[in-house]
Amino acid sequence: MQITSQDVLLVIDVQNDFCPGGALAVADGDAVIEVIHRIAPRFEHIVLTQDWHPAGHSSFASAHANHQPFAQIGLSYGRQTLWPDHCVQGSSGAEFHPSLHLPQAELILRKGFRPHIDSYSAFFENDRVTPTGLAGYLRERNLTRIFLAGLAYDFCVGYSALDARRLGLPAVVIRDACRAIDLNGSVAAIEAAFAEAGVMLLESVELLG
Repeated sequence: MQITSQDVLLVIDVQNDFCPGGALAVADGDAVIEVIHRIAPRFEHIVLTQDWHPAGHSSFASAHANHQPFAQIGLSYGRQTLWPDHCVQGSSGAEFHPSLHLPQAELILRKGFRPHIDSYSAFFENDRVTPTGLAGYLRERNLTRIFLAGLAYDFCVGYSALDARRLGLPAVVIRDACRAIDLNGSVAAIEAAFAEAGVMLLESVELLG
């Protein structure tokens, strides 16, 4: 696939807490780094996202009495999965994995910093309305096609890809540059949503050939 100067590689949440040993570790999560490093030189533009929660965030199970991680509750904006405390602002878990080396990235977008609403997508908070500002940034820079990699495939990567399509942007998920949580069938659900929305899936070799 031909990469152009209007394409951007969006690297989602490759942070210590989502990698092995982290508070919300995705199985084999650090394996995405090698793939990302292989494809990154193909892109003129790279954006990183960073989950960035205040302590006591409303998406943490610890913020809700008698609730365990991975339970679901209703919040003001809808159903919310409760997570172990993770990616707390200023903590080592919130830092990018030390092996990730993308100094050429042009933007680091922090998300999930509003105490009372979670943010899976790089484009919108989980109310599906409040923007992060990424869409405006891409528009101002005339970046018109999104390639996605990182963690986790079935949550923050997937929601970002679907929102890109909702905004009218072509979205391509590089499957082997992602790893999934697969919570209660979440991989099957996100892939069905991809098919409906027109999100493209490909392997990194298709970019490197």
